[in-house]
Amino acid sequence: MEVIGKIKLISETQTFGSNGFRKRELVVTTDEQYPQMLMIEFIQDKCDLLNSFQVGQDVKVSINLRGREWINPEGVAKYFNSIQGWRIENLQQGAPQNLPPVDQFQPAPDLNENEPDDLPF
Repeated sequence: MEVIGKIKLISETQTFGSNGFRKRELVVTTDEQYPQMLMIEFIQDKCDLLNSFQVGQDVKVSINLRGREWINPEGVAKYFNSIQGWRIENLQQGAPQNLPPVDQFQPAPDLNENEPDDLPF
């Protein structure tokens, strides 16, 4: 699945427990009639994917939905959902790489100078 929107917040990496479990949260605001602010978790080595992104950027985030069950001390089951990100792409338009500026392109020579232009417009 994918989420497309604008970055609203990028948290610092948090570390938990003695084994060093890492988590980082990203909030993306969707661009639709009723915008949603979705919190997406990046865990372990995926935390570093957010290092080159900033608040305000338009992004596409590849996600997985996760669900789990927890039995409370009274024996009642509770259910929790989370959204985990595993890839993020910048959607903002930039100048294409490895192409010369527009003014350096030369028009192609007209190979059929003697033929009439028979286009209907």
